[in-house]
Amino acid sequence: MTTERLIRIIAGAFVMLSLALGIPGSPIFVSQWFLAFTAFVGLNLFQSGITRWCLMEDILSKLGVKRGGIHG
Repeated sequence: MTTERLIRIIAGAFVMLSLALGIPGSPIFVSQWFLAFTAFVGLNLFQSGITRWCLMEDILSKLGVKRGGIHG
């Protein structure tokens, strides 16, 4: 598995979890402030698309995951 694929999986999981925790109708609702985390993930995806730099990619690479996608 490459960094690009793992980043997509991690970002998707973070978005789904933060929505589940931040939407009042959810059975695991905690606070609407979790929606700020959804925005944070989206902004990071946007920023990495423009700058071609992603902190998560650097972290995964240092953990030994093979780089893939644009940089690979």
